[in-house]
Amino acid sequence: MRIVSAQELESWLASGEVLEQDGRGAKVIRLGDEQMLKIFRPRRRLWLSRLKPQALRFKRNAEQLLASGITAPHVIECFWLDKARAISCCLYTPIPGRSLAQIYRNSLSEFNLLLAKFAEFIYLLHRRGIYFRSLHLGNVLMLPNGTFGLIDFLDIKFKRAPLNPWLVKRNLDHLRSYLQRNQVNDFPWEDLQTAYNKIKQN
Repeated sequence: MRIVSAQELESWLASGEVLEQDGRGAKVIRLGDEQMLKIFRPRRRLWLSRLKPQALRFKRNAEQLLASGITAPHVIECFWLDKARAISCCLYTPIPGRSLAQIYRNSLSEFNLLLAKFAEFIYLLHRRGIYFRSLHLGNVLMLPNGTFGLIDFLDIKFKRAPLNPWLVKRNLDHLRSYLQRNQVNDFPWEDLQTAYNKIKQN
């Protein structure tokens, strides 16, 4: 991976729009050509992130999702921003669509119509051996063609067989914990579970 110069990064920041940031700086930037720059700043195990940059892991996860038939961004290139601090980044083409979090906030009736399809998508991931720990409404996009895609999947794992019942329960528990942490108290959780179980039995 090549190292991005300070001037190049400054140019990206100046001409782009910061979409996500935290106390350590920008995380996702939309550039002038509509491509996205995603920045990874590891909090621990810097030695491991130097050996296996998070940007490369993100790229490989995207490629494996696409190979599994799941829509994901196309990663164009990975870079180092600061190799000593293991800060890496990648440039990618975003996928079009709206997050389920946006749909849920803007129109509960529209979201309820998508609930069974969302349950079917989760089941599809599980059947294909995909364990997405950060499965939540903000990381699932509804695409213009009516299907779903995934974003922000650094912590995804791929199994050789469908997920076993314990991992399925654990994955759904992560989703429920996310809803509770974000105080999404009126989420139709029982309806989602019922739809998932119905698909599983068919």
